[in-house]
Amino acid sequence: MARLLIKTDGIENRLIELKLGTNRIGRSPDADFPITHPTVSSLHCEVVLLEEGVTIRDLESTNGTFVDGRRVRETRLSAGQIVRLGDVELSVESTEFRVAIPKFVDRELPAPPVVMADGSLVCPRHPQARVTHRCTHCHEVMCEPCVHRIHRQGSRTILFLCPVCSHAVEPIGGVQKPRKKSLLARVGETVKMKFTHAIHLNDDAR
Repeated sequence: MARLLIKTDGIENRLIELKLGTNRIGRSPDADFPITHPTVSSLHCEVVLLEEGVTIRDLESTNGTFVDGRRVRETRLSAGQIVRLGDVELSVESTEFRVAIPKFVDRELPAPPVVMADGSLVCPRHPQARVTHRCTHCHEVMCEPCVHRIHRQGSRTILFLCPVCSHAVEPIGGVQKPRKKSLLARVGETVKMKFTHAIHLNDDAR
């Protein structure tokens, strides 16, 4: 994971492991990574870690944020660069981004799925449920409750994973959610119902 190393005397050899999203650095104890030094502002800067890279942004600090000797308001960071917050110097050790996906191991492989008369498959783990997904890696089939869902931190993206090998799964062809009827179709049905009701009333009146 991306990290910074404080090199200034007195607070040297302190490693900052950046978390995904925004990391606030400053003298305040409310900062994500507090640095107690008189030249560092309460909230001096923020370092943003995203999939596309690492960005540092000055938060109107008193003594400024510098990257390789140049004062910056906002800029991308690369490994090996030197960042200075007031008189505190940090080196950019890494800007790597990794999403840790847990692997589901030590699980006994289920029996092959049962094929029903209509061609659908019964889930190997839940005999009362039909198969809805297949793993893209090990080709294991499973029902909806078997699919593992992982929410990525700082993102609305949800990963749908195989319970056997933890790779991505995909819906099996033919398994689709029922489509919502269009407004035009619903209006047509309403008109048809009213027309049919009117015919029945006329028949009753005769």
